Amino acid sequence: MPTTLHYPVLVWQDGAGMCTAALVDDEKRTAAVGATATDALRQLKEYLDWTWAESLWEVPPDFGAAELLEIKVEVRPEYSHDGRLYPCPEPVTLRVPFVRGRQQDGLGVCSVPTLNLRFTYTDPDTLKGLVAHYAKNALKGLTPRQLADCQAPMACALHMLTIRIPNDPDSRVRFDPARVRTLAVIGNPLTAPGGVRTRFGPAWERDAEVQQLVAHLSQQRGSVLLVGEPGAGKTTVLVNAARKVSRAEPEDQDTRLDRHHRFWLTSAARLVAGMKYLGQWEERCERVIQELAGLNGVLCLENLLASVRIGGQGPLDGIAAFLLPYVQRGELRLVTEATPAEADACRRLLPGLVETFQVVRLAPLQEEQTVRVLEQTVASFVQNHPVKTEAAIAPAAANLFRRFQPYAASPGTPVRFLRDLLGQAIKDRVPLVGVEQVRDRFVQVTGLREELLRDDRPLEHASVRAWLEQRVIGQTAACDVAASVVTTFKAGLNDPQRPLGVLLFCGSTGVGKTALARALSDSLFGHGQRRDRLVRLDLSEYAQPGSAERLLRGPNGGPSPFIQRMRQEPFAVVLLDEIEKADPEVFDVLLNVFDEGRLTDPLGRVTYFRSAILILTSNLGAGKPAPIGFGPTAEPSFENEALTFFRPEFYNRLDAVVTFQPLDAAAIERITRKELAEIAEREGLAHARVRLNFSDRLVDHLARTGFDRRYGARPLQRTIDHLVVAPLARHLLAHAGMRDATLEVDWRGGQAVFEKTTG
Repeated sequence: MPTTLHYPVLVWQDGAGMCTAALVDDEKRTAAVGATATDALRQLKEYLDWTWAESLWEVPPDFGAAELLEIKVEVRPEYSHDGRLYPCPEPVTLRVPFVRGRQQDGLGVCSVPTLNLRFTYTDPDTLKGLVAHYAKNALKGLTPRQLADCQAPMACALHMLTIRIPNDPDSRVRFDPARVRTLAVIGNPLTAPGGVRTRFGPAWERDAEVQQLVAHLSQQRGSVLLVGEPGAGKTTVLVNAARKVSRAEPEDQDTRLDRHHRFWLTSAARLVAGMKYLGQWEERCERVIQELAGLNGVLCLENLLASVRIGGQGPLDGIAAFLLPYVQRGELRLVTEATPAEADACRRLLPGLVETFQVVRLAPLQEEQTVRVLEQTVASFVQNHPVKTEAAIAPAAANLFRRFQPYAASPGTPVRFLRDLLGQAIKDRVPLVGVEQVRDRFVQVTGLREELLRDDRPLEHASVRAWLEQRVIGQTAACDVAASVVTTFKAGLNDPQRPLGVLLFCGSTGVGKTALARALSDSLFGHGQRRDRLVRLDLSEYAQPGSAERLLRGPNGGPSPFIQRMRQEPFAVVLLDEIEKADPEVFDVLLNVFDEGRLTDPLGRVTYFRSAILILTSNLGAGKPAPIGFGPTAEPSFENEALTFFRPEFYNRLDAVVTFQPLDAAAIERITRKELAEIAEREGLAHARVRLNFSDRLVDHLARTGFDRRYGARPLQRTIDHLVVAPLARHLLAHAGMRDATLEVDWRGGQAVFEKTTG
């Protein structure tokens, strides 16, 4: 007859809605975290079953008559700085739940799982005093924020877990850790209870692929390559297939251990981690192969291309090249993943590698399948968390990604989006998550203005152009072209296989090319968590041979900072400044970006630009003398200069060539007033509530002094800083007590004059 053990468990819920189940009688502080109390208790039970099955030295619990109680403890928060303590003036009262019980020898025992405390006692009347004493010691020296994390949750419950174990020790599997010593260092068992598998849910809409992989693993017993786009669910399919194979294994004394340790998940980086000398990682791989052979195990590599690149000076002496002979001879069974582009790169870098595997392809899900996956994801989340949702949030999320991010990995990206949304709703205690919350979250992630996401809200071309003209003065035609990009995107008429726009801004320096790029970025993408969505590259820094490689790769061989940011923030305005100075190889790299909105590096990694606006600036022709004549023809033809300089295949990929006109006197005066108005909004003036009024005489003097026809409005900022900002700073410092005042700023006697009119 098996022995029945009863484990008291304290379960509580944190502010994020997650439930923690902690063993009351346990010095190792064993606990499990789950979406619900049932889930956390299930994980804890699986762990206890596993430990009793694999260890002969487990000690039964000695905590009888468990009872949950609570006391309140006053603690004074304090800060530590430079070796000194700074206590807060007021103490904080915390609720401390504790569990009391009795050991078999009759001695009282108490546990405080939320503070990791456990002690014995003899006199029940002194128990609460002892709990307060030990709790105060544990909480001493904590700041208010740290004490807030220790605050007991509103709901705590005491549960009892029942574990049944055989009385005969020989009937339990004897686990020798030496069997998986190396595997335990480089990987994780994929199907062990409470392990990696808990991070992956069911492979919805992928039943055929799961069954195909199960057949390869259990019947054909070969090595398998999962090929699919990022986010298609390759790892989820692998985990679910491994579960099915493990469950199908016979349940007996000799194979129960192997069943949970047959599939080991690792990566190329983990295989070489900590290896300093030549030949070390090869020895580690040989030990891994030996241990897997003893378990009849399977090695699961996260990325095939990474294993080709990592390990040596080139693909021929990397990890994949080392493992390839073992895979071909059947001494190592390998399951790995790659995107289609990465698989092609592996074929080029290491011929014969991909052909060694049996390939399981994960085709992109159809739109209806994606919606069903999202609906099942929401239903599963709601079932395990205290949150309510509207039925339309899954289709709404699918529509947003289909319309504004059609290249995003599906269903992986929308699934993560919804899980993050629902998790944040639990933290913020939102009672109901609806379409409005989905749209707000999408705005925060992408930065897109809400009018672009809603079909029921109009967006007029004139209003967009007027907003841009307020930011960029004197360039009506250029603002009109930029506004057309916004309205075309709003109408859904942009080509989904290209960037939102590829514009060449031509004109002299200081006429507003960069200002319009920044204004366009703020108009389209400046409404989310990150406001600055302008990615600027000075292509004069990419003029040397080999610059194209530097544009794509960083010094460590990974993606360059430019590529990293575009992958993190695909919704952006990319400003390629002084494009004519770039190396010709850079032009070749940009051709495919302009044409298909994607950039593929030599290793098959794809970066998308289909949600970005690409703006090129050029000063071509600005240094040439103007032709003789009157009117617009007297200015250099920047468009003709660009047509002459760029190759036809490059020029034809531009959506528009926008010529910026020289600034006239009226435009310079408006720019001057705009720059002065921005000074009045700076922190020092806003903090003191000091307002500024600028006289027409000052504006006229700054406009005449700060404008240079060759350099446009750029010298104006320096002039304002020198003639206005610096004297204003000296005046404010000399009158440090000035508050709630208005200063009249005039130009008299060759200097700025400040007069206080109100106080």
